[in-house]
Amino acid sequence: MSTAFESYDLSGTRLSNRIVMAPMTRSRAYGSGQSPTDLMAEYYAQRASAGLIVTEGTQPSVIGQGYPDTPGIHSAEQIDAWRKVTDAVHAEGGVIYLQLMHTGRVGHPSLMGLTPVGPSPVQAKGQVYTHEGPQDFVTPKELTEDEIPETIADYATAARNAVEAGFDGVELHGANGYLIHQFLAPNSNTRTDAWGGSPEARTRFAVETAKAVVDAIGADKVGFRISPANPYNDIDENDRTDVDATYTALVDALAPLNLAYLHQMEAPEVRDLTLRLRKAWPTTFILNPFTGMEPTGPEELKLIEDGVADLIAYGGLFLANPDLPARLQQGGPFNAPDRATSFGGDHKGFTDYPSLNS
Repeated sequence: MSTAFESYDLSGTRLSNRIVMAPMTRSRAYGSGQSPTDLMAEYYAQRASAGLIVTEGTQPSVIGQGYPDTPGIHSAEQIDAWRKVTDAVHAEGGVIYLQLMHTGRVGHPSLMGLTPVGPSPVQAKGQVYTHEGPQDFVTPKELTEDEIPETIADYATAARNAVEAGFDGVELHGANGYLIHQFLAPNSNTRTDAWGGSPEARTRFAVETAKAVVDAIGADKVGFRISPANPYNDIDENDRTDVDATYTALVDALAPLNLAYLHQMEAPEVRDLTLRLRKAWPTTFILNPFTGMEPTGPEELKLIEDGVADLIAYGGLFLANPDLPARLQQGGPFNAPDRATSFGGDHKGFTDYPSLNS
């Protein structure tokens, strides 16, 4: 029986435990050109006792930005700034992957002076936060068949930049209603060409992106995140027959690439699909389990012992507990996350959460 506190071999990289810090947007890249700051380096280094850190979503291109003050990985300045982060984490013995997040139709022209893009010209319902306050989503510009390969190439270039910046690997964000997920979902991808229509065709963008990134940096440095049936950002995957067909096709197509891991953010009432995907996936399976409105807690570690997942990802508790593995091992106590300081701001609610020995 495996336990969460054993070391783990992730495609040749040794993890000190099976506890993952989930990617969480924090919107504190106040450096010029959306570059990480020294405060961000401190934040990640504080959490280096995780077996694996996956960073906040990071845009692979200018057009990929959907929120204020999120970091990029498409300029020399950003690469240099991220190197301070990876150096700080590695100095503490940690392992860190960069999450590549192209937000697609989720965004606003006021953020980058460009109209967001998507698989189809379908406006998402809802609003996005900007420096001018919440604003309605706009109708995205549909990516042409010539622009799709260019967008895929942006991911590959960003992955090479991440390795240059010292990251141990990258995670492709195919969840939460962002660009890759928009291609997967039938309500945001209404194309009738080779990039849409059937479940298999809707997976093409995800698979081609993964192949390009593997070619750029190697399969052992690439993870992929999914969130089947997650309605975030106006994604409609309520048809379970279609969801099962889409994600089965996706996993079947990704499996031969021998990626480092598949990372599932679990939606309500999909544990049966989770178990099928887990069984079909040939390498490491990371689960961010569905726990209702409560943060993932110590009780979810049993999913490793039960074989449901190889590693368990923690979001809210890792935000508030920089030494979370130690707290989990002794059963607490746990700092409660202050949701008011989740996005933007200074060190408050970011680097000032106390550790057990402080």
